[in-house]
Amino acid sequence: MATTADYVRYNSVARALHWSIGVLILFNLFTGIFGEGLEKMWESMPVHKATGLLILLLSLVRFGWRLRWTTPDYPVDFNPGFRKFAAATHGTFYLLMLILPVTGWIFTSAGKYPLSFYGLFDWPKLALTKDMPIVGAAHETHEILGYAFAALVVLHVGAALYHHFALKDPTLRRML
Repeated sequence: MATTADYVRYNSVARALHWSIGVLILFNLFTGIFGEGLEKMWESMPVHKATGLLILLLSLVRFGWRLRWTTPDYPVDFNPGFRKFAAATHGTFYLLMLILPVTGWIFTSAGKYPLSFYGLFDWPKLALTKDMPIVGAAHETHEILGYAFAALVVLHVGAALYHHFALKDPTLRRML
């Protein structure tokens, strides 16, 4: 079993981006999945859309940071199967952090309401109309991948807790 000394933490920028984007994703998954039920108390969709755009922007920053800074290596005794699974999971996260905001932007652009960034300014809409096939496809993709993203988040959190409590290794602490 690896010791804490074998693990190197992610740097502070990577950790800040990870947790900031993670909280925003949780918020958007909640408002996306339960948004219709919330509408009687709070019109969540404008904030959901603005948060999706913020996730897109922060994800682009995160990708840029990732290109400049490499992640710390896993310890030599880290299970190779876990390595591959973690790499696949993280790769899927990165794809979804781009695809979901872009698909939301596509079908929102075809709507009649402005796309506001938290009321600070209007975000530019793409030149699309509701009758375009890409708009319907983007909407369906957004919904399906939103549920897939929620499942991936549960898997990710479960894996972090499994490492922390069952394996008692410092994997979770790398990102704290």
